[in-house]
Amino acid sequence: MVHMTQAHARHRTGRRQHDREIVSLAVPAFGSLVAEPLFLMADTAIVGHLGTAQLAGLGVASALLMTAVSVFVFLAYATTAAVARRVGAGDLQAAIRQGMDGIWLALLLGAAVVAIVIPTASGVVDLFGASDAAAPYATTYLRISALGIPAMLVVLAATGVLRGLQDTKTPLYVAIAGFVANGALNAGLVYGADLGIAGSAWGTVIAQWGMAVVYLVVVVRGARKHGASLRPDAAGIRASAQAGAPLLVRTLSLRAILMIATAVAARLGDADIAAHQIILSLWSLLAFALDAIAIAGQAIIGRYLGAGDAQGAREACRRMVEWGIAVGVVLGILVVIARPAFLPLFTSDSAVKDAALPALLIVALSQPISGIVFVLDGVLMGAGDGPYLAWAMLLTLAVFAPVALLVPVLGGGLTALWATMTLMMTVRMVTLWLRTRSGRWIVTGATR
Repeated sequence: MVHMTQAHARHRTGRRQHDREIVSLAVPAFGSLVAEPLFLMADTAIVGHLGTAQLAGLGVASALLMTAVSVFVFLAYATTAAVARRVGAGDLQAAIRQGMDGIWLALLLGAAVVAIVIPTASGVVDLFGASDAAAPYATTYLRISALGIPAMLVVLAATGVLRGLQDTKTPLYVAIAGFVANGALNAGLVYGADLGIAGSAWGTVIAQWGMAVVYLVVVVRGARKHGASLRPDAAGIRASAQAGAPLLVRTLSLRAILMIATAVAARLGDADIAAHQIILSLWSLLAFALDAIAIAGQAIIGRYLGAGDAQGAREACRRMVEWGIAVGVVLGILVVIARPAFLPLFTSDSAVKDAALPALLIVALSQPISGIVFVLDGVLMGAGDGPYLAWAMLLTLAVFAPVALLVPVLGGGLTALWATMTLMMTVRMVTLWLRTRSGRWIVTGATR
């Protein structure tokens, strides 16, 4: 009896420790994640007063930019896992050196993207169907904003370094400062300097480089403190690229799923595509809350595995899944309660509301599934299990695509489309759960 009581006490103590770690990492991570779309909202609010053509141009250019940058989100994910392992192994010098390799890779990729985007901006804008009135503004914004892409990628990689070092507060502070600077610069350059949409682009570029410089100062200080080299290392950069390649496949597969869903919604009619965009924006916001737990998972799991603590990794995984389910349930309930008040914020069209209401119910019911998916995704990323994540997402895409494309053929509406989105998340949950249950993701040591 005494033994059982002691075991129960140890279990409760372990749960409290995991809870403290998850909260301390996830809450600031959520703040920095939410700050990212606020950049675009500030630009939209300021440019929107210039005119419809300028706003349309910003819409096209920002969509292209965000797609380009989101493809490279592996710079944050792969760096977090690699750095956290080194931290767990007690080798901070190697951890920061690993992080510098990720930052050098970000600079190289950023330079390559700039070299491609600037000369092709006009053609790409035309390809995406911008109107004759909006195209010049989109091209101007895209060409100038492209200069900020290397900074955006450095921010991704450096954020991964700090997350791996179990620090999510610094990225939050930098994101807040960047948001404030971006808003002030945009207003000053667009209206004060009368630069129009070009002023908005330059303001964002300056803010992005400012954020990148702050991150670099923080990382360089850490490197000097622990005696880590700052020079580019070809082998290290190559290793970072190899670790990120499977996560790139995973991200591209996920982007393909979202693009297919939007294309199908467009075939259903104007009311359905309008409702789909509203739901997708809410779905993305809910994803930030769940992704914050996943980010905590990447950092915590990587550290446990680096320290050789397989049991600690299992227990942390189990507790984070419980968190994912609980947060998913809460988010689902909030969506159900807020549905009537949420939709009028975006539309007064009764046809759009009628299409969105039942689909939102599907989104609400699927949130606990999403909670499990995001957490296990983060756990496997933290374990450096990128190749499995790539194959699992390709399988999910293969299942989702034909089912989604059948929705308009069989006369289904938006609710049927979001049911297929729930099917997609269920397939992801099953593939991730099978991998987690197998234990093959548990590879201890400073490197995988």
